[in-house]
Amino acid sequence: MCLFQYDDDPEPGERVPAGLLYVPVRPGTTRVAVRVFRTPLGARTAVGFTDPGRLAATFGAEQPWIRLSEGALRAMAEPLGVVLLTVDPTFTAPAVTGSLATGSPTAGPAAAPTAPRVTPASAA
Repeated sequence: MCLFQYDDDPEPGERVPAGLLYVPVRPGTTRVAVRVFRTPLGARTAVGFTDPGRLAATFGAEQPWIRLSEGALRAMAEPLGVVLLTVDPTFTAPAVTGSLATGSPTAGPAAAPTAPRVTPASAA
């Protein structure tokens, strides 16, 4: 059963309201911070998911999250210089860790999601 209707799908650069999103965060002592990622081409992007199961499938069940509207997420990311919003990223690559002195990188936790839809903030 196909859940997508390709005739009505927006173009990748077309801004479509995302509604409430499940947003991965980093916990702090009294607050949380929205996690910021990079696209495959290196651009910084905020990330949100339309379903908590999608977030868990990408980052693992232990990833903390909060619910934010698209506008609230953009408002939090823009002062950091982040103008892209990636909704429902589907692919991740392991982060490279290790010492530059030894030159021996090792795979770490998932990072750098790519997405089916990335929207610039200026396309209001």
